[in-house]
Amino acid sequence: VQLQASGGGLVQAGGSLRLSCKASGSIFDIKAMGWYRQAPGNKRELVALITRGGTISNSDSVKGRFTISRDNAANTVLLQMNNLKPEDTAVYYCVADRGLSIYWGQGTEVTVSS
Repeated sequence: VQLQASGGGLVQAGGSLRLSCKASGSIFDIKAMGWYRQAPGNKRELVALITRGGTISNSDSVKGRFTISRDNAANTVLLQMNNLKPEDTAVYYCVADRGLSIYWGQGTEVTVSS
C-alpha cells in the first residue's frame, strides 16, 4: 500500500486546512484509514480514524474542529481542520490499517501561527 498525502501548510490561528490522502497498491482489504500527528519532542498521537463502514474515532483535542471523511471509491481520506490552534502544529501522517499490517504516508507539515 502506498499513501500520498497533501494539503499541509502554514495558517494563522482560527484558520482552516484540508488534508488529503490517497491510497494505491494492495488496497482491497484496508479496514481503516486516518491521520496521526507528531509535534517536536512529542510522541505520535491519533488524530482521527475512519473505518470502511464509516465508524469514526477522534482525539478529544480535535472533536468539534476536525472532520474526517472517506471516499471508498477513490481510496481517499480527507481531514477538514477548522479553528486551528497553535497546538495543532505538527507533522501529520496518513495511515492505512489492513489488520495485520499498518502503512504510513510520508507526512505533511501543518504549522499554525498565533
